Amino acid sequence: MNVIDRRLFTLGGILCWSSTVLGQRLEVTKSGKKQIYISLDGLKIDGSSQSIEFLDVLRSDLINSGIFRESSSASILIKGNIKKREGLSAEIQAVQVYEKNVILNRLFSGKLNVVRALAHRVSDSLVFSITGQPGMASARLAIVGNKSGHKELYICDYDGFNLIQVTNDKSIVVAPAWMPNGKNILYTSYKNGYPNIFLSGQKKAISKFGGLNTGGVVSPDGKKLALILSKDGNPELYIQDIASGFMKRISSTRRANEASPCWSPDSLELAYVSDASGRPHVYVLNLKSGVSRRISRYGSENVAPDWSFNGKLAYCSKQTGRYRIVVVDIKTGDSKLLPMNNADYEDPSWMPDGRHLVVSRTVNYRSSIYLLDTHEDRSISLKIGGGDWFSPACSN
Repeated sequence: MNVIDRRLFTLGGILCWSSTVLGQRLEVTKSGKKQIYISLDGLKIDGSSQSIEFLDVLRSDLINSGIFRESSSASILIKGNIKKREGLSAEIQAVQVYEKNVILNRLFSGKLNVVRALAHRVSDSLVFSITGQPGMASARLAIVGNKSGHKELYICDYDGFNLIQVTNDKSIVVAPAWMPNGKNILYTSYKNGYPNIFLSGQKKAISKFGGLNTGGVVSPDGKKLALILSKDGNPELYIQDIASGFMKRISSTRRANEASPCWSPDSLELAYVSDASGRPHVYVLNLKSGVSRRISRYGSENVAPDWSFNGKLAYCSKQTGRYRIVVVDIKTGDSKLLPMNNADYEDPSWMPDGRHLVVSRTVNYRSSIYLLDTHEDRSISLKIGGGDWFSPACSN
């Protein structure tokens, strides 16, 4: 939740708490869990610029996962051949050194102009084959940036590369959220003078009621749209059935505001923010029973929840004067406050691996995008380009 969003919440108008790319920088590494030692020495490249780039990206992806560490005395040997032909082909094997088991043996191929995407795909396949867990390298980020002088919507790879500007509204864009298909993005724009919800690729607003329209997010099963509307007074939570268009008002808080809805992985529950208790807190609503329970307990502001595929809820909490990230296991109630280093961390969004979060990090009023490892005290700065960057949202 950036400064504009916080001010609008105070006023009762919640927005949703929610080019050359220069690479990334590893900030802190404190290994908290045992890592798997791997070796890439068995990968042979043909010397083409594409094969060199492929190997560099693959190595970066595997290290960024937090799971692996390169070592000459590795337990996993990655070997194969990377060759430039009509496109780029990658014959990849992953072998358990001591057991002599081949756990991945596959040919990957891609066009020469998508070498990075091919490396990301190979990385995710290696992560899954070795650990049984999804990787994050093929994910895409939707982010808001002001490098043009206006807050516009952009997309990029998980590591900050391949930045593409999506909107040219010359206004304010906030609250991006990916559609379940991973191709289109819902967002709120002020280009018509009022906050309306748009879908990337379409010119007309999909929600333009009088007053506030924001926080649009579609359920993982693709059947329902949750959003925040103030058409009946103050900002309230609504759910729309996508097939029929039927709209149902979920909250009814006369002197309070709701914001930032997000869906559970099974589409049966909805997390959201309400200041009904006097301060913004995170709640989870069971849609079948209609019962809502408060999740956040501490902090003067608790906003911008996001739900991972493995049942963890992350949100932003203002504690001891700083905005920090809290991760809660919804089943057990156990919570973890991620470390801070004299910066504000906001707008958490889960990566597909259920381990990393992409966040906005603000220091001295300048905001940038970081990856946070929730298992270790480790962060990665995404060097996206000039200007400030906010409100990251990750595709599944």
